[in-house]
Amino acid sequence: MGERLVLMGVIGKPHGVRGLVRVHAYTEAPSALADYAPLTDRAGRQFALDWVSEGVAQLSEISGKTRRKITDRNEAEKLVNTELFVPRSALPAADEEEFYLADLIGMVALGADRKPLGTVAAVHDYGGGTSLEIMPGALLVPFTKEAVPEVNIADGHIVVVPPHEVVVAP
Repeated sequence: MGERLVLMGVIGKPHGVRGLVRVHAYTEAPSALADYAPLTDRAGRQFALDWVSEGVAQLSEISGKTRRKITDRNEAEKLVNTELFVPRSALPAADEEEFYLADLIGMVALGADRKPLGTVAAVHDYGGGTSLEIMPGALLVPFTKEAVPEVNIADGHIVVVPPHEVVVAP
């Protein structure tokens, strides 16, 4: 398995007839997404983008050393909802006492008694707040200071104190 990929943006609907697309960037400053080229989709295709206006970009597909601009609306339509990723190593180091949510995946989840509950399998955010999925057992806990009072990136573990509404199987 290769390096963990981090979702950085999603290609939206076409804009006009010349292959431009709307792009939803998940970077702090949306314009910074272009700095992470090449961006990779789930199939391994690589892209670069050049912003032409706020939220609208000209995409280029990268193949080896060749960059081919996407200039056709029909081709741009086929890219709608394409997720754009970068390797975790391409991101800047997190500041002290900060971390990327992607870094939580694979960490050991310990209960308040320090007994293992499982491993963080996924980080979800459906708009109502972030939650952590801990396997085995599919334990889903809100990612709040109350439910996850300790995150220790260096030692590779988190401490989980599920809310009383969440039942932890023995």
